Amino acid sequence: MKISIKSISKATGFSPATVSNALNNKKGVNQKTASEIRRVAKEMGYISENRITKVKFVIYKRTGAIIDDSPFFNLLIDGAEKECRKFGYEMIICHLDRFAADYEEQVHWLIRDTDAAVILLGTELMEDDIELYKDAKCPFLLFDYFDPSMSFDGVLIDNDDSARVLTEYLIAKGHEKIGYLKGNFRIQAFKGRANGYRRALKNARLPAEEKYCFTLDTTMDGAYRQMLKILKDRPELPTAFFADNDMIALGAMKAFQESGYRIPDDISIAGFDDLPFSEIVSPRLTTIRVSKPEMGGIAVRKLHEIINQMNRSKSKISVCTDFIERDSVKDIHKMV
Repeated sequence: MKISIKSISKATGFSPATVSNALNNKKGVNQKTASEIRRVAKEMGYISENRITKVKFVIYKRTGAIIDDSPFFNLLIDGAEKECRKFGYEMIICHLDRFAADYEEQVHWLIRDTDAAVILLGTELMEDDIELYKDAKCPFLLFDYFDPSMSFDGVLIDNDDSARVLTEYLIAKGHEKIGYLKGNFRIQAFKGRANGYRRALKNARLPAEEKYCFTLDTTMDGAYRQMLKILKDRPELPTAFFADNDMIALGAMKAFQESGYRIPDDISIAGFDDLPFSEIVSPRLTTIRVSKPEMGGIAVRKLHEIINQMNRSKSKISVCTDFIERDSVKDIHKMV
């Protein structure tokens, strides 16, 4: 006999509407009632442990300053969606606003929906945000964030080593005064990149001088306007800058050029992410390429393993990057 909402209603004594709301994780059903309904539904065969056909790709926003203004994340999502189709999953894009009035309630229902798996894009997560997700009942993957407690499976960029490699390139080109264009929203990725930048300088016995560190907005227009304001005071400048990402680098480049500086003759700049703009700007931006669609695919493949319990150990996949040399860095050794 086919199991239906009505048969579960009869078995539990709850109304068909209550049963439907509980099974679809809708509001208005208390947790005890919902748990009982789901227990009976599983016993009757209405819910199967391996019934997951949906992947919720959840975009978490604390400010939106990183997520909203960069094409980087659309490419990640495209890669994840293509891989979902290969496995037969329906991918649903969801949004979480950290400061929404019902934020905690949204998270509660999200992580207890055992009919779907979750990829949480945690680019804008802060350390105090993560505790709420540790009681997840569904297959769950953190994307672009690593929780130091190691409570979650994760896929993220190797930010530290990538920034170190890029800074070492600047050093190899003869630059000894290397500044840092620092994003004002200190996401975990930027902190890792700052570590890599400082490590490269330390290994080369060069100072990371505070006077060469400028904090800028993470949007291209914001970075441009703030850098323009800084340059009006004609500060002492290094010969090269490493920027937290391409959006910051491109905004700063525009400000330098409008202020009369030639790139790379007067100032060298390198970024991170290899956004499409970086190839067409003049001069073309030297940067770090993140394989964005492939990274999205890796996340889905890892989630598929979690869904099917192929590996019960938690793991962190650190995705390597490619160094892209273009025209925005001067080789000082070649100066006459």
